[in-house]
Amino acid sequence: MTSTAARLATIAGLARALRDRETSASDLADAALRRTHDLNPTLNAFALVDDQGARTAARTADEQLASGIDLGPLHGVPVAIKDLIDIAGLPTTCGSATSSGATAQADAEVVRRLRDAGAVIIGKTTLHEFAYGATGDRSVHGASRNPADPSRMSGGSSGGSAVAVASGMVPLALGTDTAGSVRVPAALCGVVGLKPAYDAVPSTGVHPLAPTLDHVGLFGATAEDVLIGYEALSDRQLLPGNGERLSVGWIQPGDLAVADPRIEELTLALLTRAPFALATVRGFPKDRDLFEVFSTLQGREAFQVHEHHLDDDQDRIDPEVVARLYRGKDISAAQYAEADEARREFRATVDQLLSTYDVLALPTVPTVAPTLGERRITVAGTEVEVRAALLSLTSPWNLAGVPAISVPAGRLDGLPVALQLVTAPGNEHLLFQAAQALETTSI
Repeated sequence: MTSTAARLATIAGLARALRDRETSASDLADAALRRTHDLNPTLNAFALVDDQGARTAARTADEQLASGIDLGPLHGVPVAIKDLIDIAGLPTTCGSATSSGATAQADAEVVRRLRDAGAVIIGKTTLHEFAYGATGDRSVHGASRNPADPSRMSGGSSGGSAVAVASGMVPLALGTDTAGSVRVPAALCGVVGLKPAYDAVPSTGVHPLAPTLDHVGLFGATAEDVLIGYEALSDRQLLPGNGERLSVGWIQPGDLAVADPRIEELTLALLTRAPFALATVRGFPKDRDLFEVFSTLQGREAFQVHEHHLDDDQDRIDPEVVARLYRGKDISAAQYAEADEARREFRATVDQLLSTYDVLALPTVPTVAPTLGERRITVAGTEVEVRAALLSLTSPWNLAGVPAISVPAGRLDGLPVALQLVTAPGNEHLLFQAAQALETTSI
């Protein structure tokens, strides 16, 4: 890689190149559009590419920089937006053929903040219909495909955003995460994916799935890229790092789900080589099925959000998504209340753990990317349902509402593997410190 190419590989590098006049926002937008149009027929990262809007925004960014207006590190940088998030003048389809695809009248708050930071929106990315799936292969726009192997799942529901970053179409993309919908595709596609703390990033103008579990998140090639995006979107100020050695608690994935032992070995080995004070977490709660607790909460909320679609448009929704929505109809208020109490108990447990450790760590996903269309796989000799497996290690942190990030940890059978880091709200600086330390540790 040439020195110029290396500089253009990160958002910080793009920012320097723009200010040194080695490139322009228009050049960056044109390059992103070319790469998108070249690769999208194979990878299906984008549901809609806004060539005209991107070029207009890029010209404005160049004019601002030329006149001395500098909006920060995202000024002139191409970004992508999950097609669950409103962009004024463009349709929001939510990956569905239903009536939810009307043209948005206003930008979602996160889109407004990206525009205020000077970012150039390239288009809207493919998602699992209604964001209700971890596989990324049920959408009116078709399946998004894994750049590491297009016969494999991207993961979901924000698969298109992960694919757009992993394939180099854009350096930053927005997604949403209700159970792992940012971290799972980030892990399967080999990029960094952040689920901020609950409500740390505004959700106004973002179509909901399960409102008490939904988070707006980000994808980038590096932790620093994601940090730059997070700082543009969140009102919460990051504390400065203190440079001290971080205490990291390793959660054995078997405490939560069946996991490929090779993934456990690979991720733990990376942690061991990093400059952390590492210890194994003892006594992680096993007395309740956390995925069942999560599924009860999500199921009832998702049914309530989409009940009108089942009444009016059921024949236009993917049958798998319909069946999942209907399962929520049978969840009673009493069952929901019981699950909500279990959520509060689990949050208290997580709060206690994060008073002991700076960061918790575990694999992001217990398997490599399954083949498109697969619904049952064998993990460590046990047959498991694909959706449950993909979300088994990520969904607990939506219950807790704490920030979590997925960081690439190497490859297995030629496919990406990732490590997940979790911290307490307010300690996001420790999360990024840990993620960046892992990036500088030899994989």
